[in-house]
Amino acid sequence: MDRIIKLLTGKRTFWAMILLGITAAGLTFGPLSVAKSDSSPTSGVPAWAQSSKVTELQKDLPGADASSAIVLYQSGSALTDADKTYILDAQKRLMSFSSAPAQFAPPVSYSKDSTTALVVVPLDKTDKTEEISKRVAEMRAEAKKGMPSGLKTYLTGPEGFQADIAGVFEGADITLLATTGMVVIVLLLVTYRSPILWIFPLLVVGSADGMAGILATRVASSMDIQLDQSVTGILSILVFGAGTDYALLLISRYREELLTTKDRFVAMAKALKAAGPAILASGVTVILALLTLLLADIEGTRALGIACAVGVFVAMVGALTVLPAVLLLGGRWMFWPVVPKEGMVNKTESGLWAKLGRGVSNKPARVALAGGLILVALASGSLGLKTGLSSTEQFLKSPEAVTGQNVLADKFGAGIGNSTEVITKNAAVDEVITAAKSVSGVTAAVAGKANDTITQVDVTIDAEPQSDQEFAVIQALRDRLEKVDGADALVGGLSATAYDSRLSYDRDQALIIPLILALVFIVLIVLLRSLVAPVLLLLTVVASYFASLGAGWLLFTHVFGFPALAQSTFLFSFLFLVALGVDYNIFLVTRAQEESGTLGVKQGMIKALSSTGGVITSAGVLLAAVFAVLGVLPLIALTQIGIIVCIGVLLDTLLVRTVVVPALAFMTGDKFWWPRKKLTAPKFG
Repeated sequence: MDRIIKLLTGKRTFWAMILLGITAAGLTFGPLSVAKSDSSPTSGVPAWAQSSKVTELQKDLPGADASSAIVLYQSGSALTDADKTYILDAQKRLMSFSSAPAQFAPPVSYSKDSTTALVVVPLDKTDKTEEISKRVAEMRAEAKKGMPSGLKTYLTGPEGFQADIAGVFEGADITLLATTGMVVIVLLLVTYRSPILWIFPLLVVGSADGMAGILATRVASSMDIQLDQSVTGILSILVFGAGTDYALLLISRYREELLTTKDRFVAMAKALKAAGPAILASGVTVILALLTLLLADIEGTRALGIACAVGVFVAMVGALTVLPAVLLLGGRWMFWPVVPKEGMVNKTESGLWAKLGRGVSNKPARVALAGGLILVALASGSLGLKTGLSSTEQFLKSPEAVTGQNVLADKFGAGIGNSTEVITKNAAVDEVITAAKSVSGVTAAVAGKANDTITQVDVTIDAEPQSDQEFAVIQALRDRLEKVDGADALVGGLSATAYDSRLSYDRDQALIIPLILALVFIVLIVLLRSLVAPVLLLLTVVASYFASLGAGWLLFTHVFGFPALAQSTFLFSFLFLVALGVDYNIFLVTRAQEESGTLGVKQGMIKALSSTGGVITSAGVLLAAVFAVLGVLPLIALTQIGIIVCIGVLLDTLLVRTVVVPALAFMTGDKFWWPRKKLTAPKFG
């Protein structure tokens, strides 16, 4: 290890690290670069799901390459004859987007109150998001051309939703990156109180973010996984957050060593030897936790796992190799106006965190109890928590497709334009239709497209699309059709796909959450060579998560007005909080382990808290602010993840890591490190 450190920090070799970083960046942004990620989020329902099987069987049916757009015209009063004439003319123009002849256009339907007209436009199906977005934009412009005053028009349906999902992310990556960059700059300026120092870590982390995005896309493509902009958005947040955390830890230790060492190269070597293992352990823990997502059924979850694992790896490597060299290049002057010099007093040893540590050590049981009660009180806020958002509840601001869907459900019935599709053997069609109609909530079931072996039965459900009510009907329909002999009936369609996605998320949570906890526990055991400390640390992380979940749910229901948690929120916020929360555990406890070798458990923890309290708090506030930036993206799920992680990180850094964990260490004493009997301080050289 010493040889590697001397290579990274040597007077003659540190230049090689800088050149290596520049070369890697050049290759990544040049010959190795790839096309940008897809705009639309991936559902990726597993192949075993009924909806996936239906989609596959539909490819063999007539019209498999067909899609449709639903165009609504609405007036504040009954449509006039002039309005209806305009709508018929508009229908003819809209049919120019269809390969079907205009004379075969579906007839215009009118609502019972005669205020709304429904126009269905058959279209050729395409999987290319850009083509769909362009076609929908042109159709919306055509639908409004010469429209009489008093009329409103909405294009919705599958085409409208897909275009609007892509549209809300247009330019979001630039906004996210700019906002994240500004947040990081401001917080680094506040943390370092230097107009120069912030440039160095930001330069390394910013380059790491760009490299991570390109490498993650390439790695995902090799695994046949598509990254969308929601994934790359979270990737940027994580790289900036984790990368800056690692930089803060290293720079803090480097500054500390500069106070006792004349040669900055020796000081950096000492800092890297002391902080490097904590950074490495932290990064490996987060990477392993992220890689558990590859076991998920949902393709979007697997995409997030591989992309973010690559991102954290790049951030970790950058912090351990390029950052030390860049800091050495800057010299002591980069800390201006407070330049650390040999012999200067280390104020952290008598500062706020040292006083807090001594205060906690006097009454550790009371402090631990009070901290625990606060966490329990916050966690109780999650009572009554609901999960699952319908298709019209996914966005922070309702795009046209959502507004149109609401109008469609209000004027024509909730199931219109969102039929559930049943595939059955031809011989059992009549029995399947009869069985489907017998299910409560089903308003219609009619035979549709067919080939020599199978028939599609279109089922209409009277419920809001992708609501709990509709999902209950879909499950009841599946249970009923399973009893029809010889039908081999499968239930699919958009809502069934969403339902299968929910079932997959439930399965993924049951598998991945325990696995994440097990991995984190094993890493802590290996790192600390202890059993008691890992157990206590893991319990604090889990408690912090449930407290943040409860606080977040209170905000969502009473401030933001969200009806429920998105299905992905629970798993992803748990992953990020547990994995990143362990970071601060590792930063604190490894330093306590180091100091306890010479000072004893009590004084060692006080010294660790005084030395790392400031950097952990700074890192936590920065990471919380960075995750809060997810709120600039348009999906409620991302906003919820950002808020829960933001609250959790703040709780972790301001309460759990700086108060509760030291209190537990003081309470347990030497038993905190059991079964280790003796701690030794690391030596350099």
